[in-house]
Amino acid sequence: MHMGFRAPPAGRAAGSGSAHFKEALPRLCEAVEEADFIAIDGEFTGISDGPSVSALTNGLDTPEERYCKLRKHSMNFLLFQFGLCTFKYDQNQSIYITKAFNFYVFPKPFNRTSPDIKFICQSSSIDFLASQGFDFNKVFRSGIPYLTQEEESQLREQYEERRGQINGNGPITYTPNSSMSVSHVPEDQRAFIKTVEDKVEDLLKNSEKSVDLEPCTGFQRKLIYQTLNSRQSKGLHVETLENDKKERFIQISKVDDEERRRREQQKQQREQEELNDAVGFSRVIRAVSKSGKLVVGHNMLLDVMHTIHQFCGPVPEELDDFKEVTMSVFPRLVDTKLMASIQPFKEIIHNTSLGELHKRLIEKPFKSPQTECPENFQSYDTSSEQLHEAGYDAYITGLCFISMANYLGTFLTPPKSHISARSKLLEPFYNKLFLMRVIDIPYLNMCGPDLQPKRDHVLYVTFPKEWKTCDLYQLFSAFGNIQVSWIDDTSAFVSLSQTDQVQIAINTSRYAESYRIQTYAEYIQSRQKSTNTNRRWASDGWADTSYSAAAMMTGSGFSHGHSRQHSKKRSISPSLEEQNCNADSSWTHYCSVKKIKTDGDGSQAQADVSGSDGAVDWLGQQTDEGGSYPGQDQEEEPIRGKRNRKHKKRKSDDAETTPPPLFDVPQVW
Repeated sequence: MHMGFRAPPAGRAAGSGSAHFKEALPRLCEAVEEADFIAIDGEFTGISDGPSVSALTNGLDTPEERYCKLRKHSMNFLLFQFGLCTFKYDQNQSIYITKAFNFYVFPKPFNRTSPDIKFICQSSSIDFLASQGFDFNKVFRSGIPYLTQEEESQLREQYEERRGQINGNGPITYTPNSSMSVSHVPEDQRAFIKTVEDKVEDLLKNSEKSVDLEPCTGFQRKLIYQTLNSRQSKGLHVETLENDKKERFIQISKVDDEERRRREQQKQQREQEELNDAVGFSRVIRAVSKSGKLVVGHNMLLDVMHTIHQFCGPVPEELDDFKEVTMSVFPRLVDTKLMASIQPFKEIIHNTSLGELHKRLIEKPFKSPQTECPENFQSYDTSSEQLHEAGYDAYITGLCFISMANYLGTFLTPPKSHISARSKLLEPFYNKLFLMRVIDIPYLNMCGPDLQPKRDHVLYVTFPKEWKTCDLYQLFSAFGNIQVSWIDDTSAFVSLSQTDQVQIAINTSRYAESYRIQTYAEYIQSRQKSTNTNRRWASDGWADTSYSAAAMMTGSGFSHGHSRQHSKKRSISPSLEEQNCNADSSWTHYCSVKKIKTDGDGSQAQADVSGSDGAVDWLGQQTDEGGSYPGQDQEEEPIRGKRNRKHKKRKSDDAETTPPPLFDVPQVW
């Protein structure tokens, strides 16, 4: 997901519709299995059901606060278009083979017992989609259904229970249970039932094999079943069907015992096929998860949240539980918006929106990758810029990833023009999702604790509901330039330009009646006390997370043991001060490192980049001797199918030299 809403041009719907989906699914699964990586993109019916987007993305949100906001205000919208594009590199031709898919998704109930999903729409979003020619009829009429794992299990249990009743002691024809049975025929329905009985008598006397009754109400169908089971049960098969207008009617057929059994088997087979069809698009997510392949997106936090929420199970309340579930479903993620926002790209890419990013990455010093699309797959022409279709957005997201990955190859000695999606050069970007509009926390770390800047210059202010931004500026007018970040109608963060002004502001507000000022540290402490009061604790003193979605997903291919060692307790997040780093330093070391590589004799460059395809310290992280990053065990498989081997420590003086970091933020482990 990137800024703005996108819809497909009229007439383009690769993979839409249940019939087309059945044909496309085997090809998609094959494409996923052979892919080097997979790019995805999603479209939604809205973003926020309450606060404005600016309030939803407060610049001083903690990762936990941002996640809770999105979970509370965004998950009731529907992800109703999903784009997926697979990329496989052909070594012989030096070209990427792309296979793109664009799906309309809609939770259409397939029978009376299937989930009847409620969702909301945001008028501004729908208006924009309509202006872009979005085909809403295609979504609602031909959208692919889906079920979560739990919903599928419940429906299969109901199916097995009904089949057991049919194959057990109960009659083959339908018999209403006690809650549905009607003791007598009401006066106003007797004429209707008499007409049905007459039609059945005529059927038994003539040569016709069946008769279809007129569509009727559910109560009338119960009366028909009751009457025929009590008076005409032998030699008849009674079944409720549905016509093209979704009207239910009863079909009565003359059958012998063998024919009746055959029809019941056919009915069971149809129900099984309906249930398999109802699982629908969830099969795509399961195939991607089972493959363990790298999944690439652009500004993809909402894409990941909606994908898990709709197709796997409700996203959990706690951020740490969400991280665990996500790593079980998608063990390796890369966000191209984050890549473009940090070194070594930050100073040469100034607009990271998807369309503008793609335009920049086809210019020097970058190089656009060569691609080829096989016949019978959706092909795209980037010159026409179709930024309104999820499949196209997934396609150019993949192109952006390739261009940036290949650019990292210029740091190697000798340089490499192609960098594999499995390269260690990309490991620092793994499982870090871009946090939009957060001032000092660039990403959500899916594999461990998040950054916790101290924010000593920030004040938490509460005030009357009538206050406006100008009132806050007036209140702090003596402190020079300030920045106001609204939380809700009665509270906001105020960032001062000087840390030593904080205590002065606190002292001047001590006797104020209409407002209250706290330091940021006091605000966080009060929040933590409130959270801890409601949290359960296990016997070892660590929080007891009751969410079991990860365990639930194990049975359907959603669990990946190589994604993270969940048994390890997380370390406390590092602060900016502890690491002696400055998040506002603008990463000034980049040029000097680049110069070392080009001007040196190669030995210094080997200190920057280990091996021909080693892990470079883009994020300012400290690698160990084996080239693994903190939080990655030596025995863990960093790349699927290959085990990380320990390398012998280089003994040369050059190898002992550590270059300055390219991305000057605290260490993340």
